[in-house]
Amino acid sequence: MYIVHVFCHVKPEFVEQFKAACIDNASHSVQEPGIARFDVIQQADDPTRFVLVEVYRTPDDPARHRETAHYARWAQTVADWLAEPRSKIVYANVFPDDQGWG
Repeated sequence: MYIVHVFCHVKPEFVEQFKAACIDNASHSVQEPGIARFDVIQQADDPTRFVLVEVYRTPDDPARHRETAHYARWAQTVADWLAEPRSKIVYANVFPDDQGWG
């Protein structure tokens, strides 16, 4: 598995719209064969901060995801809503093993 956490800091006036756009993107993303999981989480003590938890089956799957219409729509829609450029950290799977992701 290839796990990416994408960190997004959103301008306060766009929090609700950002959540809606992320839910739209995530609901389409989980239908991609290369995505095992796609979570949208919001920081409890700072609602302008989000993490997108993206679990891909292979290191090649993020590039395929970025070629989809729903990703392009999301990226274009949220670009002006971000308070700073998004950042990411890539992780290696430890538990459950790759077969445990379904």
